[in-house]
Amino acid sequence: MRFQGEEEAAAKVPVTSPFRYNSPLVQVSLIGLVCFCCPGMFNALTGMGGGGQLNPDAANNANTALYTTFSIFGVLGGGVYNIFGPKVTLAMGCSTYVLYAGSFLYYNHQQDQTFAIFAGVLLGIGASFLWAGQGAIMTSYPTATRKGTYISLFWIIFNLGGVIGGLIPFILNYHRKEKAETVNDMTYIVFMCFMSAGTLISLTILSPDRVVKDDGTHCTNIKYSNVTTEAIEILKLFCNWKLRLIIPAAWASNFFYSYQFDNVNGLMFNLRTRGFNNVFYWGAQMIGSVGIGYILDFSFKSRRTRGLVGVGIVAVLGTVIWAGGLANQLNYSFDKPPNRLDFKRCGSDFAGPFVLYFSYGLLDAMFQCLVYWVIGALADTSETLSRYAGFYKGVQSAGAAVAWQVGKKKIPLLNQLIVNWVLTTLSYPLLAVLIYKAVKDTDGSKPAEDDDTASGLPPPASMKDGYKELENSITTEKNG
Repeated sequence: MRFQGEEEAAAKVPVTSPFRYNSPLVQVSLIGLVCFCCPGMFNALTGMGGGGQLNPDAANNANTALYTTFSIFGVLGGGVYNIFGPKVTLAMGCSTYVLYAGSFLYYNHQQDQTFAIFAGVLLGIGASFLWAGQGAIMTSYPTATRKGTYISLFWIIFNLGGVIGGLIPFILNYHRKEKAETVNDMTYIVFMCFMSAGTLISLTILSPDRVVKDDGTHCTNIKYSNVTTEAIEILKLFCNWKLRLIIPAAWASNFFYSYQFDNVNGLMFNLRTRGFNNVFYWGAQMIGSVGIGYILDFSFKSRRTRGLVGVGIVAVLGTVIWAGGLANQLNYSFDKPPNRLDFKRCGSDFAGPFVLYFSYGLLDAMFQCLVYWVIGALADTSETLSRYAGFYKGVQSAGAAVAWQVGKKKIPLLNQLIVNWVLTTLSYPLLAVLIYKAVKDTDGSKPAEDDDTASGLPPPASMKDGYKELENSITTEKNG
C-alpha cells in the first residue's frame, strides 16, 4: 500500500517528443493495448451470444454475477486506483479475464455453471479496477483540447481487440458442421492467451505523477492517497449533481448488450456468421469513435458548442438506428424464431440484419465516447477522474446486471427493444443540460475545476492530506 504525503513540483518540464514513453500518446496507446487483449477479447466472447454456447443460460448467469459485483466495486475502483497505482490495479483486473474465459472452456466439457458464475463474480471485481484506471488515464492524461482525440485513439485500439476476437471463432469454427452451435476448445484457449498478454502489458503503465502532458505539465502533482481520503471522496460522488445527470446514460450504455448479442446476433445468425458479424460490429465502433472524436475536438471553437452538437448528432443517429431495429424486430419473436442466416448462402436476406447489427456497434461507440468526453470535461486531475470513471462504470454495470437477467427471463423481444430505445433517448437531454451548465469554454491553459466534487461538502480536514499539502505549497510559491 502507498503512503500519503509526497508530491512533486508543479513547474512545467520541456516536452521533447509526443512519442516519448511518458507522453499521453504512448500511455493511452498502452492502456488501449491492455484493453485490446482483455475487455476486447471478452467483448468478442460475449458478442457471439451465450458466450459461444448453444444454451445462453450459463453466460447470462455469469454476466449477471459479473455486473452485480462490478456495480458495487466499480464505485470503489477509483479509490483503489488512487491508493495502489496503475500497475497493481490494472494487473489484478486483467488476471480475472483469463479466469473467466477459462471457465467457459471448463463448461464446454462439464456443463456446470458454478465455475462460470464464480469467475463472473471475480471478473466483476477485477473489471472495476481495470476500467477505473482506464477512465482516469484516458480522460486525464490529454490536454483539455484533445480529450476527444485521445478517447477515439483508445476506442480504436480497444475495439480492434473485438475485431481480432471476432475473427478467432470465425476462423476456428468456419468449417465445422452447419448445425454446430458451440465453439471449440481452441477458441477459448486463444482468448486466454491474449488476456494473459494484456496482464503483462499492464505492468508497463506509468503512474500519473510520472506522465507529462503535451503542454509540459504533469498529469498530477500528488503521488499518494490513502483509504480515509478515498472513502470520503467516494461518498461525496453520490451528492454530485453533475454525476447524477450522467446516471441514465451510464445505465443505458451497457443495457442494450444482452439484447443485441443474444437476441439479434445470437438468434438470427448461425455460429460462423456470428463471428463474422462481430468483426464488423467492433470495426464499426472504431469508425464511430473517430467520427465523434473529431466532432468533439475540432468541429467548433467553443468546447460547449462541440459537446452540444455531439449530443444532437448521436441523438438523431440513435433514433434512426433504433427505428431500424424496431422494423427488424417485428419480423420475429421467441415464439416465432427466425431462420438462422449464413453470410454466404442467404444473400439479400442477410444484408438487412447485418447492416443493423453493424449500426448498433457504430452507435455504441459514439454514445460511450460522448459520455467519456463529458466526464473528462468535468475535471482534469487523475485522482478526480478515476473516481468519476469508477462511478460511471458502477452505474453502467448495475444496468447490465439487470439487462442480462431480463434476457434470461425471456422478456418479449419487442419490449426489450423499446426499453433500450427509451433509456438511450432519455439520456440525451440530460447530457445536453450537463454540458450547458458544467462544461467550460477553455483553451486548455486553465484546467477544469477540480473542486470538492461539487457536492457542497467540505474536503478532508487532515493537514496530511495530499490535496491540502498541494494547495499550501502552491500558496507558498506564490507568496515567495
